[in-house]
Amino acid sequence: MNTDLIGSVELTASAATVIAALSIGFGSNAPARIRIAAWLTAWFVIVAILAATRALYYERALGAPSLGIAVALPIAVLCILVACVQPLHDALHRVPLWLLVGVHTVRLLGISFVILYAAGRLPAPFAPVAGWGDIFVGLTAPLVAWLVYRQGANARPIVWIWNMIGIVDLIAAVALGATSSPGPLRLIFAEPSSAIMTTLPWLLIPGFLVPLLMSVHIAIFVRLGDGTSGQGGEGRGFYRDSACGAK
Repeated sequence: MNTDLIGSVELTASAATVIAALSIGFGSNAPARIRIAAWLTAWFVIVAILAATRALYYERALGAPSLGIAVALPIAVLCILVACVQPLHDALHRVPLWLLVGVHTVRLLGISFVILYAAGRLPAPFAPVAGWGDIFVGLTAPLVAWLVYRQGANARPIVWIWNMIGIVDLIAAVALGATSSPGPLRLIFAEPSSAIMTTLPWLLIPGFLVPLLMSVHIAIFVRLGDGTSGQGGEGRGFYRDSACGAK
């Protein structure tokens, strides 16, 4: 079984799903959705090129530090864009909250970490923690999204807890991956290292999916804090009138 080929297919499909969902949710019309999809796709292609050329591989770059930049920089850029670009800022308070939760279903791809660990290509505790954590979040995402859609305000505590678990899982995975990778930050010397996470197709996880999904987690917390819903259903939001939409 060629895990790299299978990984390429599932990661590309997962990325396409997230790109499509967020483009539809944040775009107010067809041209806006196309622009958002185009920018996200360009980012995906850049990460794929970095992976194919091994530009972030520890023998050519700084290893974990360069990978950390690849994770943190897009999160900062996305947050700044949503905060400063008015159409995106408005869309954040309009996009259905259940959609933001539901996109995390793609984290079922965490099974790849478990498979790579079983094949002796990724170390513990990085692979088991990252893999089973993602599987849990991915399995529960559709249920939490359904609760948001159906129960509105009653689902708020569950969404808060689920969202926190999702963020902690991503932070733990990045931290364990960085400290298991060859370089100045390595603290876990189990073999094999996590160096394959800077190669194709696996760089697509920390370089694209992790920062994008982390940004969605942040967006969910913003929505929980201001009480807006954008559920698209009468009476299904956290509050009928939001701070941005009340008239």
